[in-house]
Amino acid sequence: MHVRKPSLSGGVDEEQAEVEVSDLIVSMLERIGVEYVFGIPGGAVEPMYNAMARSERRGGLRHVLARHEAGAAFMADGYARETGKLGVCIATSGPGATNLITGIACSFDNGVPVLAITGQPPLPSFGKRAFQESACTGINTLGMFRHCTRYNSLVSHPDQVEHKLVSAMAKALRAPNGPTHLTFPVDVMRAMVMPQVSSYELTTLFRRRSLIDDGAIRHLCEEIVEARNIVFLIGGGCHEAVGPLMTLVNRLGAVFVATPDGKGLINPRHSAYRGVFGFAGHKTAEATLRIDTDLVIALGTNLGEWTSGGWSETVLNTRLIHVDASEDNLMRSPMARLHVRGRIVSVCERLLELLAFVQRPQRVDPLPSIEATLNDPDKYVSNEGLVKPQRLMQELSNKFPPTTRFVADTGNSTAWAVHYLHAQDRRLLSQDRRSVSRHHVRDERGVERRSSNSSWLRVTMDFAPMGWAIGAAIGIARANPSCPVVCITGDGSYLMNGQEITAATEEGLTVIYVVLNDESLGMVKHGQRMTGAEQTACALPPVDYRKLAEALNVPGYRIETPADFDQIDYAAILARKGPTMIDVRIDGEEPPPMGVRVKTLTGGQDE
Repeated sequence: MHVRKPSLSGGVDEEQAEVEVSDLIVSMLERIGVEYVFGIPGGAVEPMYNAMARSERRGGLRHVLARHEAGAAFMADGYARETGKLGVCIATSGPGATNLITGIACSFDNGVPVLAITGQPPLPSFGKRAFQESACTGINTLGMFRHCTRYNSLVSHPDQVEHKLVSAMAKALRAPNGPTHLTFPVDVMRAMVMPQVSSYELTTLFRRRSLIDDGAIRHLCEEIVEARNIVFLIGGGCHEAVGPLMTLVNRLGAVFVATPDGKGLINPRHSAYRGVFGFAGHKTAEATLRIDTDLVIALGTNLGEWTSGGWSETVLNTRLIHVDASEDNLMRSPMARLHVRGRIVSVCERLLELLAFVQRPQRVDPLPSIEATLNDPDKYVSNEGLVKPQRLMQELSNKFPPTTRFVADTGNSTAWAVHYLHAQDRRLLSQDRRSVSRHHVRDERGVERRSSNSSWLRVTMDFAPMGWAIGAAIGIARANPSCPVVCITGDGSYLMNGQEITAATEEGLTVIYVVLNDESLGMVKHGQRMTGAEQTACALPPVDYRKLAEALNVPGYRIETPADFDQIDYAAILARKGPTMIDVRIDGEEPPPMGVRVKTLTGGQDE
């Protein structure tokens, strides 16, 4: 059957035939700007791979082959964080689908828009012990995904495809962001269907709305005008709002601190910055929130364990005003003086309009240096003995360009990076518009805003699977290959997911894997020590990760003392279209700044 109607690509009227369901799925992903799908093939998703191959030949969407389905989900997560677009991952039925779940759960807990597509055996075979059956009559993966997705459905008929796919994409991309899941029987993927919604303007449908509570914002203005000393707490949800938010900080003469996942959104060398509050945070941030402060405005933070300092009264008190787009996040601060729900960038822009008459000087003298915020500033610059993790963070801070994306893996890697990594922020670059154009977008009114790819440091909060950064780094680099990506990971995490480095090789991506090699599960080891637990099950075998990388055709370096840093050819690393391994033998006796975690594990007692 042929009809005259708008094309799948959004063009003018043309004769259009029925299409295979898999081609329809791919074309709709292309229409919303998805460039890459990360996954591993299998019989139950073969039609999707056929469709992606046809798309790639015409210059459309392209598949990136992961080494494990969890790695594919981590890559999709990194791609989404870098671009603000939908990250897409795909796996076959059965174990392919269950392998995705850890990565999807991570995206769910961190509010990252990811679409997971999985396959099923043909519908008529349901309940007959088909190979890798994972519908309700087998190992029910649909039921498993229900607990870690914002939309989750089995597509049992070709006529459901467009409605359910649009619903899944919308649920992922509209606030609150998060992953969604669709599972397709292979015969449904192969079926022919007449597209019904190809005339929809999907980008308009998925656009984030700038809804705000103007009454609450006016109340907030009154609080701001009456306050003497204001501290802003900037969370990871402030991506697009950083520009107007920092203008607001400067206009009000305020100072600011960041949550661990918000640190990458700000310039750590700003004169009003007072450090990180929460996990691996700084004493300066704690003191700023406690001393001579009568209003704390927290924006874009869920105030969970790591972002609230273990639910500390330092921030959870009646001085708090909580601003967030998520009602769930706002419910975690019932003691707050005021709750303001709305899109954070819109709230900040409205505040700037209402406070146009206010201009205050900065309230206190700026900190003299980055080192003044650190727990052990002498170790940050140490050139003696084994490599201190603190010293490694200084090396990474100083030797990579401001466009670098740093990704810190779960465990000690996150702790060291959050506390000691102070890279030059890209906003310190020249104002050459060509150098920053990739980091800005225009909203529906044509106003230029920083996009969600503005973070120079990415960490994963709450669910926090080991090895996440190894895959996420590839997704980030694939999304934006013009910027180097440094993955800071531990030897334990690398032994879990390190095989994904070969995907970076195949894609020709400049990803630098820095392995903190202390022959142990470092956070477990130090956590046991700090809590008085048995010292057990944390030792790892000695491994030369440089040689391991070289066996995979990846060049590398082995660093045993600070003097060995001089052997690293950073220019060559940055020029290479492929990954590099840096195996750093760190001093494993250095305890990481993980007091917040220890306090929680010990029932609120300080370490």
